[in-house]
Order: sequence, then C-alpha cells, then structure tokens
Amino acid sequence: MSTPTIAAKAPIPVDLEAGKSYAWCSCGESTNQPFCDGSHKGSDFSPVMFKAEETKTAYLCQCKHASQGVFCDGSHKGL
Repeated sequence: MSTPTIAAKAPIPVDLEAGKSYAWCSCGESTNQPFCDGSHKGSDFSPVMFKAEETKTAYLCQCKHASQGVFCDGSHKGL
C-alpha cells in the first residue's frame, strides 16, 4: 500500500452544508486541500466521498493518517 503525502500537520476548519456531498483528498497531492482535485490519478489512491449530516464547521484531516479518515483525530501530532 502506498503512503500518502502529508499535506499539513494540522487540521483545516471547513464549513459543511447538511446533505451536501464532498470528495476528501486521500493522497495529499491535491492543490485544493482538503478536497480532491484529481491529483491522485495514476496512483493507488482515490477520493473519500462523504455526505455532511448537519451544517457545521468540521476539522478535516490534512496529514492523511487519521484513523477516522476524513475527520482529524490528532494523528498529526505523532508525525
């Protein structure tokens, strides 16, 4: 399995809209972090699709090592 690029060692706050679908970058190469811009093409990675359950500010992972995937769990502190 490939290792993702660490886009940043801190989460990014994102305003999510209830019911809206998002494509989170799992490779770390997107220039539109934390969202996918297609930079993964030709790699082992693909975007992680998710739908916001409620309208809120969420802290999305940019280190690409969170056990919860899309949402920051503090994993960046150990990198």
